[in-house]
Amino acid sequence: MEGVVLLEHEVRELIRRRGIDPRRDVDLLRRLVHDVVADYDERSLAGDLPPLTDPVAASKAVVDAVAGLGPLQQYLDDDEVEEIWINSPAQVFVARRGEPELTTTLLTADHVRELVEQMLKVSGRRLDLSSPFVDAALPGGERLHVAIPDVTREAWAVNIRKYVVRATHLDDLVALGSLPATAARFLSAAVVAGLNVLVSGPTQAGKTTMLNALAGSIPPRDRVITCEEVFELKVPHRDVVALQCRQPNLEGTGEITLRRLVKEALRMRPSRIIIGEVREAESLDMLIALNAGVPGMCTVHANSAREALTKVCTLPLLAGENVSAAFVVPTVASAIDLVVHLDVDAGGRRRTREVIAVPGRVENGVVETADIYRLRDGALVRAEGFPPHADRFARVGIDVVDLLRAEG
Repeated sequence: MEGVVLLEHEVRELIRRRGIDPRRDVDLLRRLVHDVVADYDERSLAGDLPPLTDPVAASKAVVDAVAGLGPLQQYLDDDEVEEIWINSPAQVFVARRGEPELTTTLLTADHVRELVEQMLKVSGRRLDLSSPFVDAALPGGERLHVAIPDVTREAWAVNIRKYVVRATHLDDLVALGSLPATAARFLSAAVVAGLNVLVSGPTQAGKTTMLNALAGSIPPRDRVITCEEVFELKVPHRDVVALQCRQPNLEGTGEITLRRLVKEALRMRPSRIIIGEVREAESLDMLIALNAGVPGMCTVHANSAREALTKVCTLPLLAGENVSAAFVVPTVASAIDLVVHLDVDAGGRRRTREVIAVPGRVENGVVETADIYRLRDGALVRAEGFPPHADRFARVGIDVVDLLRAEG
């Protein structure tokens, strides 16, 4: 351990002298570390320095400390780890294949702060007493969330959510076993036809991954605008503009909300609009956008597809006293065409649990639905329902009735 500390100090000094950016010039950094470790080994043979028990491990530890996230880097590099969270310096957890485990990693309070500051450097976002929460994206696409006292009791609470699987098309989800091929064909046809899709599910169910995969079916000539709190989507499309929210500055001004992004997106000639997630009043702007004739997709936290519709009928009421359920409920019925609900099974495997259609009718203040696919004996199977807007399918050369009857 002493040898690694000495190596890190020496490498940092050389980086400073030579003006190297360790995060951009990683190959150059590795060569520098290799040379420093070789020189250290020679000096340790003469008895001037404590010997290194494992030079390879020491080299990696130095590279991780200088260019990565130190002791957390090993978990970022591990493909089986999906999320990392710190409850206190002595409690570093990871989720591996859906199962949480307490690691042996021990940090100090100062080390946690240094790691967070390092992660926030590239995001341009800040964290202080006036803004005790922060959401940011790391260079590798991971999502960072931090909360500090006095919002938390004592220690800084840190979450780093990784995207282990980056599906760019529905076929990728079929290969992973999250979606049957028949349902993938139908959902792909629905996206091509321009149906509005709501993706629902609990935390870590793969909603963003599904949204990304659905976007892979958008026709190549369409122009896509994405709106997110923090950049997460990587839409595989040639004509795409990605927008993210912005925190207020130190003076409390300059904030850009998700509501503002959705409004601005409509001025950017979108053929499709994708909203990362609706949680509050921005759901009203989403409904207005979808009713303006722009096909779209978004995600929402919910425990079932029907609960997702109920939630989307409730959230717009937060936009103001002049927004009533009498307006919102029929608007939801006409704006949302499909709800794809995801879940995580007992083994931590993500799967599609149900796909329902919204025919556009309201009965006694409740949006009517029809099951297209439902879970039966652990498998997603065809139900009796059909999606709305058969004319949109026909416009792109798809007979949706034949497509679904062939699966019955």
